[in-house]
Amino acid sequence: MFENKKLSAAAKALDVNGEISAAVKSGDISGKPGSTLLLRGVAGVTAARVLLVGLGADEIVSQKSFTTGATAALKMFATLGSTDAIIAFPLDSVKERDANWALQALVLASSDAEYRTDAQKSKKEPAPAGVRKVVIATPDAGSAKAALAQAAAIANGMKLTRDLGNLSPNICTPTYLAQTARKLADDFGFGLEVLERKQLEALKMGSFLAVARGSEEAPKFIVLRHNGGAPNDAPVVLVGKGITFDSGGISIKPGPSMDEMKYDMCGAGSVLGTFRAIGEMGLKLNVIGIVVACENMPSGRAAKPGDIVTAMNGTTIEILNTDAEGRLVLCDALSYAERFNPAVVVDIATLTGACIVALGHHTSGLFTRDDAAHDALADELLTAGKQAGDVAWRFPLGEIYNDQLKSNFADLANIGTPGAASITAACFLENFTRKYTWAHLDIAGTAWKSGAAKGATGRPVPLLTTFLMNRV
Repeated sequence: MFENKKLSAAAKALDVNGEISAAVKSGDISGKPGSTLLLRGVAGVTAARVLLVGLGADEIVSQKSFTTGATAALKMFATLGSTDAIIAFPLDSVKERDANWALQALVLASSDAEYRTDAQKSKKEPAPAGVRKVVIATPDAGSAKAALAQAAAIANGMKLTRDLGNLSPNICTPTYLAQTARKLADDFGFGLEVLERKQLEALKMGSFLAVARGSEEAPKFIVLRHNGGAPNDAPVVLVGKGITFDSGGISIKPGPSMDEMKYDMCGAGSVLGTFRAIGEMGLKLNVIGIVVACENMPSGRAAKPGDIVTAMNGTTIEILNTDAEGRLVLCDALSYAERFNPAVVVDIATLTGACIVALGHHTSGLFTRDDAAHDALADELLTAGKQAGDVAWRFPLGEIYNDQLKSNFADLANIGTPGAASITAACFLENFTRKYTWAHLDIAGTAWKSGAAKGATGRPVPLLTTFLMNRV
C-alpha cells in the first residue's frame, strides 16, 4: 500500500470484505517505505495472516522504497509462526525498472535477511523461526524463472565474498583463498593455476614480492579461467587485490580499527564471488580472474620506506610508504594480464581511504583513461552498477596527476604528493596498463561496513556480474 492510502492491485484483490481498506483508513499503517501492519484471520482469505507493507508516496515505486519494503517484510517473516509466505508486490511498478529487477531485489534482500556471521562462534545464535519458503507472485512465470536463477547466482556469489571478508585473518590467508579457488574450479569446471614464490621470482614480480616478504604466510598468485565463450574470443580479465591482512608494514597503522584490515582482500573476494556467480549461470563469455594475495606485515625482512624495487615490467618504484601496498601488488598482476590479450581488464581493490572521504560508503570509485575505448568501458561499468543497484562514480585521470608520482631516485614513487590520493593511486596503476583497455574500481568505502553492522557487504559482485552478463 501507499502513503495516499491506496492499495496495490494485489491488496485490493484480497480486500474481499473491506477489512484491509478499513485498516488502512484507520491509520494503523502510514504507507511510508518499510511500514508494516499484520492482519490475522482476514475474511475470505485462505492465508492465516495478511501483511501490509508500505511502499512510499507514489504508486510508481522508487527503487529505494521497493528494497526498503522488501527488507521490512522479510524481517517480519522471521518473527511469525508461519513457515511459508507469498510475496505479491507490484513488481512492474518500480520507477525506471522492470519486473526482473524487482525479482532480483527480492532475492538479494532474502539472501541478506538470512545471512549469518556466527560461523566462528563456539555457540551459534539460535536460528530464526518463521518463514523459510517464499513464493513470489508474478504474471510471467517463464521469464521470472530465468531472472530468479540469475539473481540466486548473484546472491550466492555475494555470500561467498561476504564469508571470505568476514573470516578472521588467521583463517582467511592467501593459502585459504587459493583453496577457495580450487573448490570453485572443482565445482564449476574452471581452469586454475596457482603461482608460488619461486615462480613469482622467476617472473621478476619484485613489487608484489616486496610486500609479501614481511610475512610468514606464503604469497599466492591465483589465476582462474572460465571458458564460456568461443575459443578465440578475447577474455575479460578481473584482477583482485588480496591483502588478507594489512598492518601497514613498517609504516604501521594505528591500533584502533586495525582489525578491519582483514577486509583488505575484498577485491580478491569479489573476483571469487563473481566467478561463483558466472559459474552457476554458465555464462557464455571468456573470463579470467587474477587474485594476487599476501599479507602486509612488519618484520626484519619487510620492505622499508626508501627501498626501491623493480616491477615485473621493469619499472622501478621508490617505496615512500609501506602502507600504500595495494598498488604494489596490483601493478605486477596488471603486467601479467597482458599475456591474455584481453578484451578489457578491470581491477578491483580496497585501495584508498581517500575514496571514502570523497564518496562515503554508498558509491565505488571508477577510474580509467579519457579516450573512446575507455569511455565506452566506463559507460558499461556505470550502467551495470545502476542496473544492479551497486553504483560507481567516475573520477578523472591524467598527466597532471601523474606528475605527483615523480621520484628523484626511481621511475615512480608509490605515493603522490598531498591531494587527490585516490586519483594518484589510480594513476600509479595506469602506468602498468597501457597495452590494453583498463578500468580500476576503488571499493574501500563499499566493500564493508563498520560499527554495529560491521561486516563485508558482498559488493561489487552485483556490478561485476551484471557487467559480464551485459557483455553476453
